[in-house]
Amino acid sequence: MEVNEVYCMDNLKLMKHIPDNFIDLIYCDILYGTGRNFGDYLDLKPMRSEIEDHYLPRIKEMKRVLKSTGSIYLQMDTKINHWIRCLMDDIFGYDKFQCEIIWVYGSGLKAKSKKFHSHHDSILFYSKNNTHIFNHQYIKLKEPNKRWKTSTINGKNVPTRDENGKQETYFVDEQEIGNVWTDIPMRRNGILYKTEKPMILSERIIKASSNEGNLVVDFYCGSGTTLAAAKKLNRNYIGCDINPRAVEISKERIKNTITPFII
Repeated sequence: MEVNEVYCMDNLKLMKHIPDNFIDLIYCDILYGTGRNFGDYLDLKPMRSEIEDHYLPRIKEMKRVLKSTGSIYLQMDTKINHWIRCLMDDIFGYDKFQCEIIWVYGSGLKAKSKKFHSHHDSILFYSKNNTHIFNHQYIKLKEPNKRWKTSTINGKNVPTRDENGKQETYFVDEQEIGNVWTDIPMRRNGILYKTEKPMILSERIIKASSNEGNLVVDFYCGSGTTLAAAKKLNRNYIGCDINPRAVEISKERIKNTITPFII
């Protein structure tokens, strides 16, 4: 098993060859349990028994291969996120759940039906321990935002005032990103593979939960979006997919990805 490689095989078999405490970050856009045939792959059926049979041994292995400072992000929609959350709580521990990221990728405007339309994915973020790497991420504001200055007195925030008694203000041009992401639209044009996600989504997760030189792994790599993003951000990577076409696309995409020169 080598780093900076894409493997065409069952990901559970690959995991068996990975040493304990080896990986810094796992990010997988997993099978969603739709039961659909996407051409490039056949999705799992939306049955709890099938979902658990597939993911239980794999999530156990993912925990084993993560470093003590490592994190894991699993992306899915609302069909199976409740089942996966239970598995993750059982295997990683309820206290290792960091947050659920809601990625809103569209408007949800579709044909009329008797329900509210779903237009988001859930990304479950867990850490192996509470010593995990985390780099806060920020987004630029279109217009500077006015904020009140405060001081902490006896553990409480109180207004900071100038010599005339007026509360002081300042302006910020960026703000920290929360767990609801509405600024990354679904990529519709130029996709290489069914259900491909935008690279900026992978980049944000990689920046947040790894540092340069770390190892990022995607066990359901599809067209290699996460692997190309890892290379672009000066991380090492391992990819895996059971579909030969996916692996071929991934390798070509990685080859054409330029790593910035670092002084």
